[in-house]
Amino acid sequence: MSDTRIGLIGGSGLGAAIAREAAGGIINVIDTPFGPTSSPILQVTWHGLPVYVLSRHGPGHTLNPSQVPYRANIFALKKLGVTHVSASGAVGSLRDEYKPRDLVIADQIIDKTRRPATFYDNAAVHVEFAEPFCPVLRQILLNAAKQTSETITDPTTHDGGCYVAMEGPAFSTRAESLMHRLWGGDLIGMTAMPEAKLAKEAEISYALVALVTDYDCWKHPPASQQKEKPDPFVLLNEIIGHLDVASRHAIDLMKRAVELIAADPAVLADCPARQALRLAIWSDKSAIDRAMIDRLAPLWQKYFV
Repeated sequence: MSDTRIGLIGGSGLGAAIAREAAGGIINVIDTPFGPTSSPILQVTWHGLPVYVLSRHGPGHTLNPSQVPYRANIFALKKLGVTHVSASGAVGSLRDEYKPRDLVIADQIIDKTRRPATFYDNAAVHVEFAEPFCPVLRQILLNAAKQTSETITDPTTHDGGCYVAMEGPAFSTRAESLMHRLWGGDLIGMTAMPEAKLAKEAEISYALVALVTDYDCWKHPPASQQKEKPDPFVLLNEIIGHLDVASRHAIDLMKRAVELIAADPAVLADCPARQALRLAIWSDKSAIDRAMIDRLAPLWQKYFV
């Protein structure tokens, strides 16, 4: 029997929507060395596979991106036996071709955050991170996107994009937005890091579905509109509308991806993250405090047997 367990981390708009789709499951409240998770973790079964749903910003979206307990969230999913995570998050676009309501299966990331980004504060653990998103899980999401496009009107899904992770919670200045474009960024968001890095440290395969809600502030409105003072409430409602549509598309995409995995769990056999710690623990293991080893046992116990 496959040990595959899928985690779904929902960002703005998607966490509650997935929870509604998956109503009737088991609620898990998990203790972690890093405090409580953002929300209880909902356990359901889709197509015969265990699926664990976590709302990143908590009930009522009360946690801003800097307050999300990323370490607790990933640790709890690992403790529940989650092997693969498909995460989502709202993003601004840094390129004309990434349009509002599009989905992007990101493939690279630039990290500007200043949050705790490792579980291993008292050991030298250096995971390989050249490819921050699991290539196997990414391909499954892309395959699922091809199939969902046959049944949903215009769910444009892009293969690849560089996500700039900023601290927030304020948005970029225009100078920063233009700089991010010069760096090669395609998307701007606040939550993919340190989430992706922690998933790799926990040997969980991780992929991101980015939901484009608007163009970041680098893009000026057309000249014909520049004399008109935009109504901020109209703009906000427009962004929320884009998020709602993208969220519906993302839910369909994730459900289809789970269906593809359930049909052939062996497709996930070669995910590189599943052995990310094999060569990453540089400390002399005999010198690592036993209490720390036990504290983080769900993450690395197999390397101390």
